[in-house]
Amino acid sequence: MVTYTITLTEAENKALGYIAVSQQDWIDNAVKARCENAIQEIFQIEIERKIAAGEPITGTKEDIVLAANIQSAAERQAEPNPDVYGINQIPDPFL
Repeated sequence: MVTYTITLTEAENKALGYIAVSQQDWIDNAVKARCENAIQEIFQIEIERKIAAGEPITGTKEDIVLAANIQSAAERQAEPNPDVYGINQIPDPFL
């Protein structure tokens, strides 16, 4: 389990309180919802990869996501030509 801490200015806290009954609950829900979307994306990519490779699909969604050989956003961004969408670069027809 990992814990993250954020710091809000008084104005940011007031603004968040204006749109949310509980600032902490809103933050928790926003982060967990984004994580769930990423989990689903990783899971789908890994299932498609396994099917294409003829590999068996075993384990829970969490097991499959944890075992997936993926790059973090920071790793992808550090590449000379980041492939942020996980697709191959289209060759330049003018080269």
